[in-house]
Parts: sequence; C-alpha cells; structure tokens
Amino acid sequence: MHDIRAIRENPSAFDHDLQRRGLEPLSAELLALDDARRGAVSAAQANQERRNALAKEIGAAKKARDEDRAQGLMAEVARLKEEGPALDAAQGEAARTLDARLAAIPNRPKADVPQGADEHGNVEYRRFEPTHPWLETGRQHFELGEAAGLMDFEAAARLSGSRFVVLKGQLARLERALGQFMLNLHTEEHGYTEVAPPILVRDEAMFGTAQLPKFREDQFAAGDGYWLIPTAEVPLTNLVRETILAEEELPLRFTALTPCFRAEAGAAGRDTRGMLRQHQFNKVELVSITAPDRSAEEHERMLACAEAVLKALELPYRVMTLCTGDMGFASQKTYDIEVWMPGQETYREISSCSVCGDFQARRMNARHRPKEGKGVQFVHTLNGSGVAVGRALIAVMENYQNPDGSVTIPSALQPYMGGLNRIEGPKS
Repeated sequence: MHDIRAIRENPSAFDHDLQRRGLEPLSAELLALDDARRGAVSAAQANQERRNALAKEIGAAKKARDEDRAQGLMAEVARLKEEGPALDAAQGEAARTLDARLAAIPNRPKADVPQGADEHGNVEYRRFEPTHPWLETGRQHFELGEAAGLMDFEAAARLSGSRFVVLKGQLARLERALGQFMLNLHTEEHGYTEVAPPILVRDEAMFGTAQLPKFREDQFAAGDGYWLIPTAEVPLTNLVRETILAEEELPLRFTALTPCFRAEAGAAGRDTRGMLRQHQFNKVELVSITAPDRSAEEHERMLACAEAVLKALELPYRVMTLCTGDMGFASQKTYDIEVWMPGQETYREISSCSVCGDFQARRMNARHRPKEGKGVQFVHTLNGSGVAVGRALIAVMENYQNPDGSVTIPSALQPYMGGLNRIEGPKS
C-alpha cells in the first residue's frame, strides 16, 4: 500500500519507480482521486461546520425572541441534515476508490535493484560450492523416488489430481527430518521464535500481505470467508496487524513449518513432472518485523540464515538479486537462493528473501513508537523461505544420489533419521 502524501510530495519519483517496474506513470491519476477525496471531505466538513454555526445563531435568535429568524435557520439545518448522509457516503466512496487503486499498485523498488524485464535481468550476488566433489548431472528426483517405491504420483492423482505426491517410508521421514532440522537451526542458532499458526486465514490477513485482491486466482478458498495459506508469511506477518509496538520490542523474528497451498493458476505446462511445483507443499518460513532504519541490515541477515541451511546440507547454490521485472508484488528488493539440481542440470529457486518496507504494514496498520520523537511510524516487514522443504528434499536426493539408485543422507540430517545414513535404491 502506498502513501498518497509521499506521492503528492514527489510525484515524479513515484512515476520513475513505477516505470522501472514496466508500468505507466500513475501519479496524475492518483492525485486526481485524492483531490476528489479531499473535496468530498471538505464538503462534509463544511456541512457540519455550517450546522454548528447555525445552532449558535438559532440560540441567539431565540434569546432575542426573533422566532421568524429562528424558524428560518432551523429549516436550513434540516436541509443540511438531509444532505449529510449523501455527503458522508460520497466521502467514504472517494476514500475507498483511492485505497483500492493504491492497493493494486506494486511496491517501489529500491534504488540498488537491477533494472530488467524478466528473470534474464537478474544479477548473481554470490555463490557457494561445497568442498567435496558435487554432481554436475544425474537422475531426476522422481526417477530415483519412483524406482525406490517411495514416491507415488499415481496414488496422489487418484486421491487429489495432478500436482500432488505421496511420499512413503524413508523419503517421508527425510522430508520430516528436513523440516525439523531447519526449525532447530533457526530457533537455536538464529534467534527466531517458533510459531504454530493457523493455516486458515481471513480476507483481512490475505490483504495485509498483498495476496488479495490481485492474486485471488492463485489462492485456495476454504469457504465461510477463509483461505488456505499460500505461505506462513501470511499468518506470521499479520501477528502484528493493528498493533503499536514499542521500538524496544523490535526486531521480532518468527519462524514456522506449515503446509502451503497454491493454485498455480499461471503455471500450466510448467514443471508437470515431479515435486517442483505442487498444489500442497511444506515450507519453513522466516518473518522479521523491524524499525525502518534496520530493515536493510535485517534483509542481509535473513538471507544469511536461509543460506546456512544449504551450507549445512553442503548443497551448491547461488544467490541472485532479482531485477525490477522479476520481483514480487510487495517487495522492495528480493534475493533468490537457487540450488543446483543435477537431474535438470540447472539451478532452481529454493528460497526467496524479500524486504517490503512499510508496504505491508500500511495494509495491516502495524506501527511502532520510536524511542525518540513523537507519534508512531509504520514498521518494516521482511519475509523469506528458510527454506522450501520439498525442494530441499529434491536437492538432497539429486545431489546425494549414488549409481545404484540409493541416496546418501547428509550428515546434518542423520541425527533426525535415527542414525540412518542411506536411503536404499530399488531392490534387485
């Protein structure tokens, strides 16, 4: 959500930022809507001020026993009262029209975000390569999982349709181990507070983190005004909605392991084989709530926390700074972590860490009271995958596969696997 006052103060800067995202200038349209809102507010206020003034004049007329004047003034008051509801309605409608237009415009990119139209404009930030030899090519995860009888897409299709999977035995345990490993890492070493949030949320929560209204078709509605969460970012960030925090409470850092649900409405024909793009998947989410002057530093910290997962698993990856044309709707700046997938012989996204500034906070009315100075300010919000559990499972399977179809379990995960160090391949 954008601040109309900031747009009014510097409309050319706002338009410049939108043009970086490939959008036409919008400041003139928005300022016209704000002028209409201001006019409606002024008209309603003038009506009320006139009624207040007339009340005093009526009192003076009655005191002077000028009944004719009093009656005339009372008739004007009655007329103004009749006009009042329409003026109030016009004021409310003008405000809703402006807010709806502001809510439909993506966040402004930071100045250091690279310019680009799509993913081809992303810029590599850094990369990590394990010290041990790592595979450049190999079988894909679904080939390994199906051959071992531990990954069943046909059964999932009978239950739920396409883009679902049934994991069994050691693979199911490995997925559970990955989630527990990530939660322990983030809570014990990175200072995040674990949260077990609802996975059904209301419209207001989805609006707060900007899934609604623009991305409605990508969500799963659950009926009775509820939505299945597409990511734990939604409930975790909304923990501070409609609150005023003391600056001493910041930063707040939350993490959660939840199922996530996405309709993948725009993904027809993409990644149809395997687990890369599912309607239901598990993910460990990281969310930070900070004071405005600390959000850039927190963004780098969050990225390092997500990277620590892949370093501990000794998986090769690279970090990409997303360009203006590839950033998410609510983001000011985004880093994607892409893990190497030998089966596809390419890097694929496994985490996305974004700083949103006060964009979401305005939608949630989440504020803080600075130590110095008067008044309150909107907080800044950040979110990141720490990381996507299903994609981490894929990366482990493909990077730790053996010629016989078995998968070696990374040492960091073995304590969560009851000491098991290998998932056996197909029985001969």
